[in-house]
Parts: sequence; C-alpha cells; structure tokens
Amino acid sequence: MATAASLSSAEWAFWDSWMRAQRLLAKEVDRVLQRDFGISKAEFSVLVTLQAAPDGQMRVTDLAESLDWEKSRVAHQLTRMERRGLLERSEAGAAGRRTGVTLTPSGKEVVERAIRGHAHTIRRLAFDRLSPEQAAAIGAWSSGLVEHLTAASAEPGET
Repeated sequence: MATAASLSSAEWAFWDSWMRAQRLLAKEVDRVLQRDFGISKAEFSVLVTLQAAPDGQMRVTDLAESLDWEKSRVAHQLTRMERRGLLERSEAGAAGRRTGVTLTPSGKEVVERAIRGHAHTIRRLAFDRLSPEQAAAIGAWSSGLVEHLTAASAEPGET
C-alpha cells in the first residue's frame, strides 16, 4: 500500500483520469451553454444563483460568497453581464456604491431556458452513463469529500 506521501501508479492514473474528465466535462458544458444560450458557464452560475434568491436579487458580497469567487472577479463578471442586459446593479451602500444586483426580465428568460437545457446536457453527459450504484457511490464519495474539505478549510493547515 502506498504511503500518505506517495501515490501508486494506479492512484496517479485514477487521479489523472478524474482530473481530465472534470476538465473535459467543464469544457463541454461551457461549449453547450455558449452555443445554445449565448452564455458562459460563469454567467450561468451567476444567473442561477440570482434566480434562486428572493426576488432575483442579492447583495454583491453575498453573491461572491455564494459562488466562492473573489470580489474583483464578481465585479468584472457583473459589468459584462450588465452591459448585455442580463442583470442590473443598484446603489445600496454608502457613497453611492453599487452593492445590489438583480436579474432583468431578459436575464430571467435566459436563465429559465438555460436551466432546462443544462439539465438535458447534464443527463446526456453524466447521468445516462452511470448505473444507480455508480451514482450512489460517486454521490457518497463527493459528499464526504465536500464535508472533509469544508471542515479542513475552517482549520488552516489541516487536510
């Protein structure tokens, strides 16, 4: 058995395959979102997060936290999306700072269509290729990994 500090060739092969699968899946999801709905995966993430919020609006800082993005990334993304009419920002803070963000009717329409299409893409690319047992095993492993990494991030230096 491999030590904690090393990986066997089979473990490296597993890791490489898993990482490659993630990259290819993300690339294909982004390609389909661009082709079918004219939005990127990042734009989809913003739109879905806003769509799930009460009245389709959030504070920019809450959006950044929800997406686990840096504030500067969110600000640049929102500027691009605002120019395209998918959302609008509002002044809600001190000194006229634009701290609120809301879906526009156009943004709502795009996200509703994209959610339906995205569900089809996810089913076609992932779920249709899994047995119920595989899906359960991957789901349990993923949940455990998320739990471990979330706890580890709360305790710096622990992984």
